[in-house]
Amino acid sequence: MTSTTLPARLAETRDDFLALGVRDRLQLLLEFSNELPELPERYADHPDLFERVEECQSPVFIFVEVDEAQRVHLHATAPAESPTTRGFASILVQGLDGLSADDVLDVPADYPQSLGLNEAVSPLRVRGMTGMLGRIKRQVRQRVAA
Repeated sequence: MTSTTLPARLAETRDDFLALGVRDRLQLLLEFSNELPELPERYADHPDLFERVEECQSPVFIFVEVDEAQRVHLHATAPAESPTTRGFASILVQGLDGLSADDVLDVPADYPQSLGLNEAVSPLRVRGMTGMLGRIKRQVRQRVAA
């Protein structure tokens, strides 16, 4: 995967992970888990808008908006007691929010595998992040088509 096909924030995140040893990668993932943005007030009472990411063992929910300018706004919730999953959600929210719909759809499906976390977390967890990315892209395609 080349940086030219990857949005700057995702490329920077990937490079940050790959610059670290395995144990420090896990620590960085935990730092991301603490940085998952809070839901906007307008969604706090609307869990019905969010889609459960079934690929994740933990209850992760996502919701994508695409505005008139075709910019993606991504929201996610993940429990504090699931820091790995929450970290993955945070990476995607921070890396994709505000990008154009085309840029989000162009993110390689194997981006989660490129973070070098396969040695630090179970393959099931990495598959969960892959599932999040797939569901985000599907919601973007649905919103753009609507």
